[in-house]
Amino acid sequence: MIAVATVLLVRPALAGPPYVSDDPEPTDYKHFEIYTSTNGTATRGDIGGASGIDFNYGAAPDLQLTATLPFAFDNPAAGNASFGPGNIELAAKYRFLHQDSFGLDVSVFPRVFLPSPTKNIGNNAPSLLLPVWVQKDWNGGWSAFGGGGCVISPRPAQDFCLTGGVVTYQLLPKLQLGVELFHQTADGSGTPATSSIGLGARYDISDTYHLLGYIRRGIENTNETDQYSWYTSVLFTF
Repeated sequence: MIAVATVLLVRPALAGPPYVSDDPEPTDYKHFEIYTSTNGTATRGDIGGASGIDFNYGAAPDLQLTATLPFAFDNPAAGNASFGPGNIELAAKYRFLHQDSFGLDVSVFPRVFLPSPTKNIGNNAPSLLLPVWVQKDWNGGWSAFGGGGCVISPRPAQDFCLTGGVVTYQLLPKLQLGVELFHQTADGSGTPATSSIGLGARYDISDTYHLLGYIRRGIENTNETDQYSWYTSVLFTF
């Protein structure tokens, strides 16, 4: 149960990294963004997470194709630890509105979660996330993005929804900082609704190499859902 929540909540997908909320900007046309990341969430009696690779390719103007390959773990205090491949994610982000003409960037980013091949890791059934993401940039280095959507799963699993927003500031030419508020409704597997606040940072070593980090703390049903979470990543862009 916790591993499922970890995949959906911490993937920036979950897959906007390092944040849980995504942004509407697709990868540039004919360019790649590759994240090598690790993430996790601790609750009362459990800690789970995943390491993996997130491939993004600008397949066309305003169109990004994504594939995420996680290797997950779950370590309950009252049971044995589990390790193995998690839910592979396939997604496509399409930006259909632009700030220069509409005032906001707006994208849809449907994401398919394939069944996990590992017992006790992830979800053994497919699911689909249908979100909409928006963004607004201002002079002076400020930006805001967010949105949300719902995860649709086959019965007997319960559908649930998520929403979040991020405000970022370009503190230095190579350093961006941000704060996020996030909420997810109850998913029906014994995990109640959760809300959290997180802090993120991105440091651009060069045009190709980037460091990302994120920490989060639950503010609703904290013991059951999110005592603390983390995300770290090396991003390669070319």
